[in-house]
Amino acid sequence: MSEPSGQPALKSRVDRELTRFVAQETESLLALDPQLAPLADVLTAVTARGKRLRSAFCYWGWRSAGQPDSDAMVRAAASMELVHAAAVVHDDIIDDSALRHGRPTAHVSLRDAFADGPRGRERARSLAILAGDLLMSWAGQMFTGCGLPAAYLAQARGLWAVLARELIAGEALELLHTEGESDVRRSLKVIRYKTAKYTVEHPLHIGAAVGGADPVLREVFTDYGLPLGEAFQLRDDLIGLFGDPATTGKSNTDDVSAARPTALIALTKQAATPAERRELRSLLGRRTLTADQLGRVRAVVERTGARDRVEDMITERVGAAVGALGGAGLPRTAHRSLTELATAATSRPD
Repeated sequence: MSEPSGQPALKSRVDRELTRFVAQETESLLALDPQLAPLADVLTAVTARGKRLRSAFCYWGWRSAGQPDSDAMVRAAASMELVHAAAVVHDDIIDDSALRHGRPTAHVSLRDAFADGPRGRERARSLAILAGDLLMSWAGQMFTGCGLPAAYLAQARGLWAVLARELIAGEALELLHTEGESDVRRSLKVIRYKTAKYTVEHPLHIGAAVGGADPVLREVFTDYGLPLGEAFQLRDDLIGLFGDPATTGKSNTDDVSAARPTALIALTKQAATPAERRELRSLLGRRTLTADQLGRVRAVVERTGARDRVEDMITERVGAAVGALGGAGLPRTAHRSLTELATAATSRPD
């Protein structure tokens, strides 16, 4: 995924703030007891990398409200990455994913710490759950301690509650719909609440609210954020099935093995022949897939035209998002950056 022209410098600033915050917090954690080192190591690892898209959207929400650049706002925006890290840790536990960005996921990494003891797998999973919980707590702590006036931050208090509610609802809906009957509208609803809102819309709303934006700007950001967030996840679904693990850093069998209710699979089933549906039923949900079995799933997706349809849906949504910015009267730099972010967030991997 490429970065827009202004993003590398902002990403570096966010990285520095996160590194500093996490180092301070893990030091305090270890001061309680050195045996907490495995937890501290995982917390450091899961926050050490990322595209920092969520922090970028939050920052440009602030700038779109006419506010100037601010180190304190960069710290506030960086807290969005801790929300993401918490969601990733919990999501990987739920899906039992082994890899993330080419590295072992949190619960898998922690197994090494308990390899020689009893119930190592269960203890590692439990400790990873606690890591995710702490990351969510850290997000609020970093936001409220960013250095902006309390009156500014208070304007976003209610939005944090909405973010948490809808993020958990999206994850719960995915669990409830897994291995159920496929439905494109239902799949898109899961996408909206599990990913789209907390990736794009909520960070923009929070940044704009802190900046004292007019409510009309919040409406613009919803019209921009929801289709773009959906396009982001639709791209991720395509990468999840057709991507090269050497490039993507994660297994391309996870979605199939977990029988996730993605729009890609829902569209495939919708257009599949009875024989193809039977073949999919025999493959979806298998905990291990051979290369041949993965190839058979891909072939059905291709034959039904579902892959092309999802590409069209991504293009339509990116166009709608960018179009929503027109006539909104955003500062020129903010308009340009949000337009570039729309492409960067949904581009195909190199």
